[in-house]
Amino acid sequence: MENKVKAGIMGVCIGDALGVPVEFKDRDYLKKFPVTEMQEFGSHSQPKGTWSDDSSLTLCLAEVLTKGYNLEKIGQSFVKWVRYGHWTAHGRLFDIGVTTREAITRLIKGESARFSGSIFEEDNGNGSLMRILPLAFYLKDEENIEKIYQTVKEVSTITHGHFRSVFSCFIYVIFAIQLIKGKNKTEAYTHIQKVALEYSEKQWFSLNEVELFHRVLKNDISGYPEDEIRGSGYVLHSLEASLWCFLNSESYSEAVLKAVNLGEDTDTTAAITGGLAGIYYGFENIPQQWVDELVRKDDIEKLCEKLSNKYSINQ
Repeated sequence: MENKVKAGIMGVCIGDALGVPVEFKDRDYLKKFPVTEMQEFGSHSQPKGTWSDDSSLTLCLAEVLTKGYNLEKIGQSFVKWVRYGHWTAHGRLFDIGVTTREAITRLIKGESARFSGSIFEEDNGNGSLMRILPLAFYLKDEENIEKIYQTVKEVSTITHGHFRSVFSCFIYVIFAIQLIKGKNKTEAYTHIQKVALEYSEKQWFSLNEVELFHRVLKNDISGYPEDEIRGSGYVLHSLEASLWCFLNSESYSEAVLKAVNLGEDTDTTAAITGGLAGIYYGFENIPQQWVDELVRKDDIEKLCEKLSNKYSINQ
């Protein structure tokens, strides 16, 4: 089977690139003019196949992990992205969230990556969820759920330190790990519901906060109608939407196009969805034309190979 690292990370980048030209468009507009292929210009006036901050920060994290886990180096790679255009599609940054920008400004001023992120409730955008996927490859053999949670918390908290963002990332990473291990969608979904709820009870997490996740953890998010799924930049909406798109699709392309056409934060919803769909369906299921149109695809493939070799993920 094709390499799962390449499938997952390319899955993020291609989903992102499909969504960039229509970011901020609402669902009614996309019902009339649905995205079915790579487009150019649009919302950010970028060439076809251009990816945004979602992919840049995913690639920054992946690159550091090729040498091992180091939180401060991850933070510094984000600084290089802002200051020098490191891991951007065209050498310069064109899209960054407010909370992420503020956190990276603190890093630039010398703050440790352990304390740079916001811990306020109003700062629960999807800026850490969109970049967290590479951690699943690093943590795939970790049996200790506490270690998984704490590692995810550290990496999320570089920018987003509130429980809601951290717990969203945790749910997503343990879901991705199950897919890496070859579990089917139902097995993986049942597993995250059980593990996340048991862990939250054991840790005495705020019941009010955990209850916000009830549609994902206590119900079946895939059973909700589309008009009850939001594509906004709020982290809980992004988690729900990405799981909904993935669970209600039969191929990579169907999953990411569903995500883009939900509207609003189109690139991020599709990037988060694309990571899961890529791992699950395999690289060979991603349309070749989209791969060919992706900016810097050769650089991304080389990075994926390094990450795969580091963590021996060739199955």
